[in-house]
Amino acid sequence: MAFDIDMIKKVYSRMGDRVDAARKLVGRPLTLSEKILYSHLWEGTPSKAFTRGKDYVDFAPDRVACQDATAQMALLQFMQAGKSKVAVPTTVHCDHLIQAKEGASKDLKRANETSNEVFDFLGSVSNKYGIGFWKPGAGIIHQVVLENYAFPGGMMIGTDSHTVNAGGLGMIAIGVGGADAVDVMAGMAWELKFPKLIGVRLTGKLSGWTAPKDVILKVAEILTVKGGTGAVVEYFGPGATAMSCTGKGTICNMGAEIGATTSTFGYDESMERYLRATDREDVAEAANKVKEHLTADAEVYANPEDYFDQVIDINLSELGPLLNGPFTPDLSTSVGSDMTAKANENEWPLAVEWGLIGSCTNSSYEDLSRASSIAQQALDKGLKMKAELGINPGSEQVRYTAERDGILQVFEKLDAKIFTNACGPCIGQWARYSDPKNAPKNSIVHSFNRNFAKRADGNPNTHAFVASPELTAAIAIAGRLDFNPLKDSLINEEGQEVMFDEPTGWELPPKGFDVKDNGYVEPVEDGSSVDIKVSPTSERLELLTPFTPIGNTINGAKLLIKAFGKCTTDHISMAGPWLRYRGHLDNISNNCLIGAVNAFGKKTNFVKNQLTGEYGGVPDTQREYKAAGIPTIVVGDHNYGEGSSREHAAMEPRHLGVVAVIVKSFARIHETNLKKQGMLGLTFANEADYDLIQEDDTFNFVDLNEFAPDKPLTLEVVHADGSKDTIILNHTYNQAQIEWYNEGSALNLIKKENA
Repeated sequence: MAFDIDMIKKVYSRMGDRVDAARKLVGRPLTLSEKILYSHLWEGTPSKAFTRGKDYVDFAPDRVACQDATAQMALLQFMQAGKSKVAVPTTVHCDHLIQAKEGASKDLKRANETSNEVFDFLGSVSNKYGIGFWKPGAGIIHQVVLENYAFPGGMMIGTDSHTVNAGGLGMIAIGVGGADAVDVMAGMAWELKFPKLIGVRLTGKLSGWTAPKDVILKVAEILTVKGGTGAVVEYFGPGATAMSCTGKGTICNMGAEIGATTSTFGYDESMERYLRATDREDVAEAANKVKEHLTADAEVYANPEDYFDQVIDINLSELGPLLNGPFTPDLSTSVGSDMTAKANENEWPLAVEWGLIGSCTNSSYEDLSRASSIAQQALDKGLKMKAELGINPGSEQVRYTAERDGILQVFEKLDAKIFTNACGPCIGQWARYSDPKNAPKNSIVHSFNRNFAKRADGNPNTHAFVASPELTAAIAIAGRLDFNPLKDSLINEEGQEVMFDEPTGWELPPKGFDVKDNGYVEPVEDGSSVDIKVSPTSERLELLTPFTPIGNTINGAKLLIKAFGKCTTDHISMAGPWLRYRGHLDNISNNCLIGAVNAFGKKTNFVKNQLTGEYGGVPDTQREYKAAGIPTIVVGDHNYGEGSSREHAAMEPRHLGVVAVIVKSFARIHETNLKKQGMLGLTFANEADYDLIQEDDTFNFVDLNEFAPDKPLTLEVVHADGSKDTIILNHTYNQAQIEWYNEGSALNLIKKENA
């Protein structure tokens, strides 16, 4: 039986009436995305039609999910909200703080020793506030959610950008910062700008070496890393219904890499099969009774151009395997000769040192079985691994079942390392080098979702390429980036020329899933007696002090850094070894913007201190400004804050005294996080004004006392020679968000209202 089945049945019981009401208000057939959004309004039954990309709307998500790195700050904030229990079903998953090094058992043992303080904190807070707790080793949050909690037609939010993975089971699942999660856990409405809609029509059928991964790699090539911003991507067509549920999850997962609010698929037989295979027959039966509401109206998919803001067509029969990278997930290259030419032109190393399979994107039973079919061929055909191979199963259920069925043993015969059921290298938790900063130039291939510089191993010279699990396995065996398994042969141990056959695998385990201990801990019914202890001398955890309002007068501000080019949340608040401080705001603030490239000098973590004229690290310089009581601003380029949902990227500058972030454009989650923490997130009305900002400038916000919705702000820029420029700054704050700013943060407002 499923978790929270009564809640799911309640969602379905009211869905028909709400969808019917929305259809009348909108005056036309509805997409699946609209059906789910309109049936989850905070007000209940819809009373008005919303304008896509313009109207801010209050929603009532069904559940919340948190991973251990972001859960620390989210729960530290929730502890201040004045609530005795979470208002909606919520779970915490310990998957980020386990470093991949020697193998599953040793790595998990070490993580439980080094991070026991954090795990104990998360476990006790979960127990106290009625939150389900998944222990270290239980699995990666998004795979565990897909197996246990996701349901067609539901709405959830999660404190991780890849929460969108649950769209593979027909949800609207959205990544958010911890402060957004606190709103929902505290029983309040959750606000989102009503998204635009992008339809992706999939025709044909996947076959051979082409996998669901290649679909999203192609979409990323088409839309780029910011093309989905502010939109829900809805997949449909015969190619969609022919695809497995976990394949759909892979596509939705990497929707985060195009900036999409989320992605989703309509309910179909593959989802029903997956629900039944994961012991949720009751959800499947309930969904079947309302399945007309769990996909778009027929007219929508028949004439999608009339209902979506943009439509993309992909013929799966014509799609081939792709490699995306390096350093960005939208740079797409076909396997083989195209890669040879592009690699030589750009001086990408053709020799591959590692292949990595897993992460929340591709760690299902199906993924492992297809990759193992290639590994088995290597054994059968006498091929030896040319690169090293690492495997991260998605959950203990997947791992246990794959081991039972002999899949993991195939990898082990090739000397692959089976890492813990955790994120590992995907989020920088990989002890590959003792000194990554001085590590050599090299290439790796993985089935993960992100491939930013330094992301996997901390080495800026690692060229990471994203591919399907089966292609990753083949390239790791061949040891060459430009190996094309459709055409190229390899020389085996006996000097014979051999070729790979097409990969094969199972959508679901033929003998069903099995597990001895899935790692779940149910919270006590009454947590009032549960004690939560945070040592005042801890370097890992720190109780939060509320932010004070910045105020409506900002004069004499200085420039902390003008970020040049891509500035993701990895650049603003690195992961990897810094994950250990995710529960200690002051300590983790020592990584604030150290990965951002300064436009003046093109170096990282090297900015001018205008108090002394000397150059130093970003956090150290900012702490001197804060001590002197001088406000500062950060300036950035397009899609600033791309990547992870980590709100630390907003909280760290706020904690250190930055008052405003001014950029050409924002990634959605990061802009919201800045607003939630009581900061100014502003955009240049004229993008060319970015070029006016000089290293020694001083900034005066002329009309901040008139801060209001739809009213631009005026910034006076005073240059070192005394000359001045006036810059107009746009913003997307509504009145409620301006109140967050006025109160110092959204959390301050929650506390005030609860008091």
